Order: sequence, then structure tokens, then C-alpha cells
Amino acid sequence: MKKLISALLIMVVAVLSFVPNAFAADLANGAKVFSANCASCHAGGKNLVNATKSLKKADLEKYGMYSLEAITAQVTKGKAAMPSFLGRLKPDQIDDVAAYVLAQTDQDWKK
Repeated sequence: MKKLISALLIMVVAVLSFVPNAFAADLANGAKVFSANCASCHAGGKNLVNATKSLKKADLEKYGMYSLEAITAQVTKGKAAMPSFLGRLKPDQIDDVAAYVLAQTDQDWKK
């Protein structure tokens, strides 16, 4: 039984090591997308439309937006004064910019 479990575990690891990382975001591309599409309202993690809803970690946590999924949904669908970028940006650009925003948030927008 132990040999069977070990063999299955080895097979799973082998298969997963050859699967390309489709979920890896391109942070450099995210920075470009952010600069071209988001920085006019969100430069340095701020929010020029509603200062209480910045891209700072405390605000994102407060409003339930501190996750890749929540940021991706916000960029895709828009909300309140923020427009939807669905159709303006490709899905991979949205993924990249969401990952970039989360990475910058974790660094307190210092880079």
C-alpha cells in the first residue's frame, strides 16, 4: 500500500512539474498596463476620485478587495466611478495589472 501511494505521489509531482504555469502574471507588463490605464486615477496607490478607497493595503482589506480575485473582478467589471476594462484590456492584461496592484500594495507602493 505504501508503495502504491508513493508511486502515485511521484506521478502527480512529475505531471505537475511539466505543466506550464498559466497563472504566472507578468508584473512588468502589469506595470505598463497600470501606467497606461490606471495611473491617472490611482498614481502611487491613491484614488483621486474617492480618497477613502485607495489601493493601500488597509483600504483594500477594509473593503474586501485584498485578493487577486477581487482586484481582477474590479478591473474587469468596474464599480461606481471606476469603469469596466472588459473589452479595453485583454484577459491576460487584466491578470497582469491585478497582480501588479497586489504586489505594489504589499510593498506599500514604494517601488
